[in-house]
Amino acid sequence: MTRLDHTDLDHAELLLAPEWTLLPDGPARDHAAVVRDGVFADIGPREAVTGRHPHLTPLRMDDTLLMPGLVDTHHHLTQSFGKALVFGEPSEIFRRVWVPLEGSLDEESAYLAAKLAALESLRGGFTTVCEAGTRMEPDVGVVADATGDAGIRCVLGMICNDLRPDGGAEPHDAVLARAQAHLDRYARHGLVHPSLAVSIPEAATPATLAAVAQLCRSRGAVFQTHVNEHLAAVERSLERHGRRPLERLFDDGVLGPHCLLAHATLLTPTEIMMLRDSDAAVSYNPVASAWKGNAVADALTFAAHGIRFGIGTDATRGDGFRLMDAAETAQRLAFGARTGDSSAGGGWTWLDHATAAGAHAAGLRGITGAIAPGLAADYLLVDLDVPEVAPSWDLEWELVRLTGREQILAVVVAGRPRLWRGWPVDWDARQLIDDVRRRARKVVADAPVQIVHPTSTEHRRASRTTDTAG
Repeated sequence: MTRLDHTDLDHAELLLAPEWTLLPDGPARDHAAVVRDGVFADIGPREAVTGRHPHLTPLRMDDTLLMPGLVDTHHHLTQSFGKALVFGEPSEIFRRVWVPLEGSLDEESAYLAAKLAALESLRGGFTTVCEAGTRMEPDVGVVADATGDAGIRCVLGMICNDLRPDGGAEPHDAVLARAQAHLDRYARHGLVHPSLAVSIPEAATPATLAAVAQLCRSRGAVFQTHVNEHLAAVERSLERHGRRPLERLFDDGVLGPHCLLAHATLLTPTEIMMLRDSDAAVSYNPVASAWKGNAVADALTFAAHGIRFGIGTDATRGDGFRLMDAAETAQRLAFGARTGDSSAGGGWTWLDHATAAGAHAAGLRGITGAIAPGLAADYLLVDLDVPEVAPSWDLEWELVRLTGREQILAVVVAGRPRLWRGWPVDWDARQLIDDVRRRARKVVADAPVQIVHPTSTEHRRASRTTDTAG
């Protein structure tokens, strides 16, 4: 490919001329895109676009793909200090690990954790992340500062639970006042899009659930919550309310186009119809299902019924290409293999739901998610001059199954280059990593986390002891 540097992309107006462009209808060869003031201003065949903009010199990029930045529809940015702590752990680790860990964060450590997660996401090709809410003491503005400084777009959820784990409750009016203030604070922030969240339906009274969801509906914001993720949560809901979590949201009038529901892995056919009829969106989190879940969301059935969904990491790992591969693989193993569906979405399904459809699910339709006029210039430049995609026969399948984040040359958000070949162009990521190492061990040591599975090394030793005893 033509030799480039990130400075070649850092202009108020430029004309990108890659070999391939991933458009809403699929890959197109020899197209061009004009970026002006952080927005795609013109897209089309290269000769036509260059003819319409004779004052711009085309930035030729052979063996390069211009594609939309990926959208992570479910993240927990302040959990990045935990990472491998939860490997091998049984479900509902939020009770034993995440809530205690987030509760131990101070302002500095929360900022570092969120910025580290944002960096991982950018390195993995994500230009947008949906933060589902954190239970830390510092103000959620710390997360906004961290994502803004990293340069990633963020749908910033704020937790609006009114029921506390100790059995107490926060006054309903106080919760709504905080919610309103959060929406007002980030109403015109640029890269931060405010959202409200209830961590799980059982963490809020029916009145607060309904009121917070209605506030999102009226303000055009996204309401986030986790539903039907684990068997334990479904059974708790049945015991306490006589209804499954999603049934409860539907019956209480909470569901609607403003909702983004994380996981939704344990659904009855009736509940799937509830999603369809309400036009609520889902975040399909395949890696979370593989690492700690009880089931895989039936995303292909969602697609068949027109249920909106995006793909999320759930803070597992910030690698967008591996996430798309996991999305297809999980569907193939959980559903396609037993029905003889060898295509499991045909490759393009997972690209679409990691980009444009993911943006729609996250409440950002018309803002990001595609290489299209009027949308934010949130994009990736991907190197195709590699053995993995040579020869190329089906670029969309190859992006899902063969492409890796090491092929990402540039990550651009709102027209500004944020990463070049995996590293930030305008801030010191090495210093961030040093600061994280300094703070993370103390935070984890002080947090009252409960780990029930041994580390990999301890597990190996125990296995050897068992073998010897046998």
